[in-house]
Amino acid sequence: MDFKKIAQKVMEIEANEILNACANLSGEIDAAVNAIYNLKGKLIVTGVGKSGLIGAKIAATLSSTGTSSFFLHPTEAMHGDLGMIGKDDGVLAISYSGESDELIKILPHIKRFNIPLIGLARSKTSSLGRSSDIFLPISVRKEACPLEAAPTSSTTLTLALGDALAVCLMQKRNFTKKDFASFHPGGSLGKRLFVKISDIMRTKFPIVSDTASLKYAIDEMTHGMIGNVILTDDKGRLSSILSDGDLRRALTREDFSVDAKAAEYATKNPKTVSDKNMLAADALAFLEQYKIQLLIIADEAGKPVGVLHIHDLIKAGISR
Repeated sequence: MDFKKIAQKVMEIEANEILNACANLSGEIDAAVNAIYNLKGKLIVTGVGKSGLIGAKIAATLSSTGTSSFFLHPTEAMHGDLGMIGKDDGVLAISYSGESDELIKILPHIKRFNIPLIGLARSKTSSLGRSSDIFLPISVRKEACPLEAAPTSSTTLTLALGDALAVCLMQKRNFTKKDFASFHPGGSLGKRLFVKISDIMRTKFPIVSDTASLKYAIDEMTHGMIGNVILTDDKGRLSSILSDGDLRRALTREDFSVDAKAAEYATKNPKTVSDKNMLAADALAFLEQYKIQLLIIADEAGKPVGVLHIHDLIKAGISR
């Protein structure tokens, strides 16, 4: 069997069904977006089986993009969880056949709340279609399953339609990257927008006087575990930095001596910042710009108060 061709055929069938639905998208999409946007409460998404799984993903996508939403299983709803639906809420019900028994049973109870019911089903004439205030068809001509049994094209289309609703609502709300990051503070975007230098910088680091010997500075560097040692003057102000790169270059000098002052081999005027509220992502850009591995944070008096190694940024999941 040529599984590559089989996989390509499945993807082609599903892609064609989405394109067909796109060309014939119901004008009720506007009503659906506005109804959800105008809700004072939450949008409850419900469905059973594969539709329920897709519904749970749709609810998660909506919640993470500014539309308060959660998934409610129809069976749980019939056994007490209908109380989770309030008078300011709306319902998005999904059933490809429009006849799923568990779902149909809760529709009369949902209608009693007199709240918007948006239905996604194959046909408007189905039980779900007739009960819906707003109806969005998810009909497909062909499932990708060769037996025409397992929901494949239909679930893909439903998922795509859910994404379309979420994106429409994002744009209607003027939902920005910063808004998205506030819902995902642990994600890469959230880290780029919210994690500051002060959150991850090291406040304990190897530091010696600029009059110290190279031998002593090397010992401090070894124990400091960051491949660098900070040198300060007699007033505690930053004067230079000795890196393992500086040390390797020093070894090639004819006048090299471990008894000489470390300052003779150190890098003068190292790169520093004073704003501890600087975003960690900006700090990463700073390190990349100057092709250095360690950023020194100094106070207004020029005294080092922290260091940030590029490995600290990588470990914290900061990226550009």
